[in-house]
Amino acid sequence: MTTLHVDIETYSDVDLRKYGVYRYAGSPNFKILLLAYAVDDDPIDILDLANGDKIPKDLLHYFSSPEVQRRAFNAQFERVCLSQVLKTGEWECIMVKAASLGLNGSLASVGRALNIAEDKQKLETGKNLIRLFSLPRKPSKANGMKSVFTSEDKPEEWLQFQAYCMNDVEAERAIDNK
Repeated sequence: MTTLHVDIETYSDVDLRKYGVYRYAGSPNFKILLLAYAVDDDPIDILDLANGDKIPKDLLHYFSSPEVQRRAFNAQFERVCLSQVLKTGEWECIMVKAASLGLNGSLASVGRALNIAEDKQKLETGKNLIRLFSLPRKPSKANGMKSVFTSEDKPEEWLQFQAYCMNDVEAERAIDNK
């Protein structure tokens, strides 16, 4: 059976921690910015949806086919967010598998607990990148009166954001394989 590993980076003006994933993804300002994925052990690919990439037809098939296992760490987030833009089938949650083994719920801590190779661990730089691109901010003179930054505003950091998203797929796939 084919396995599709997925990680997304998103933006919403709704506070995810305060209101939950359904209100977060249901906001009219919700966007999927990046979608990183890997089919089985193939190389990881990324779609920059914020800058016009479209989801290819073969990938759409993987999202809806009953013959494909869709996996993510905290799969509820991916499932709910992606259901705003496409039809998906059932998901397997690597975080739930880890919890059933008594491991802490974060991708980073599960990777460390399983002694996943360092190059396949979650990148620590992600928190700052998420703050930069995924969370609304109060416009000020210091940030150019912007409520959100885009790839055009911070092109170097956007490339780091893409690498971070792809690395999360690598980390979850390594945990799943272990």
